[in-house]
Amino acid sequence: MTLPLTLTVTALAGKPYIAFVKKHLKQAGAGLHAPLQELTVVFVGDRRMSELHGQFMNLPTPTDVLTFPIDEDSRGRPITGEVYVCIPEARRQARIRRVPVEHEVLLYSLHGLLHLCGFDDKTDTEYRRMHRKEDQILTQLGIGRVFSGGTEGKTRHIVSRAHRGDAE
Repeated sequence: MTLPLTLTVTALAGKPYIAFVKKHLKQAGAGLHAPLQELTVVFVGDRRMSELHGQFMNLPTPTDVLTFPIDEDSRGRPITGEVYVCIPEARRQARIRRVPVEHEVLLYSLHGLLHLCGFDDKTDTEYRRMHRKEDQILTQLGIGRVFSGGTEGKTRHIVSRAHRGDAE
């Protein structure tokens, strides 16, 4: 049985994208049938993303999205999590891909949600599976495909629960 997803979206940057992402991500989460119960998405700028990326991945540069599982169920699956989305990176990539910025921001938010629902992109096979799922969901939401099949230069990251504890 899937519980409804409680979704909070806040912005240190990119406030105009909150309503769009919240509407579509809530719909996306409803169809995933994962144990995730609570998700917080935070829109940040390059400086904050660089700080987080440096702290948790030892790469002090901006990246598009970081995902943090917070609490887990008895089987080790995330039930709460946080996703940090870099708004300036979304703007840069949207320009390159020629897509609306809000679509790119939604893609990053969805990518983080999928990580918390058990998807990964560490191997080529997992990478293709995850991005097919993103395309499928975005198409069902009426957005269409956003990810351009691996042409972007950034790598999305999920931060393990063990690393998350260092932030507190």
